[in-house]
Amino acid sequence: MQGRRAVHERTGQVLAEELETPRTMFGRGLGLMFRKTLEPGRGMWLIPCSSIHMMFMNFPIDAVFLDSRERVKKVYRNLPAWYGVVWWEIGARSVLELPPDSTSGIDLQRGDQIIIQ
Repeated sequence: MQGRRAVHERTGQVLAEELETPRTMFGRGLGLMFRKTLEPGRGMWLIPCSSIHMMFMNFPIDAVFLDSRERVKKVYRNLPAWYGVVWWEIGARSVLELPPDSTSGIDLQRGDQIIIQ
């Protein structure tokens, strides 16, 4: 599924203009693996999801872990390709995977609301 966007409510800054949302466990597991890049303004929303891996990833990403109400739990900036695993983030229900530096200059704080529309 495509067409959703992610906006940081407090600042109004757009994290992603277009989000892919895999519908199946297989799609979520595959995620962004094997792709060459993730274009600016695009992203993937993995739901449900509370951990990610960077195996077979050819580029770094920013990852924003969200709780069940789409509030920020934790932000990982510039996770390197082939980094390994970000193990279970307690309380996370979903993850936004974004191009590297997508969260730069955005004051994302724990508890901030992300509007996914």
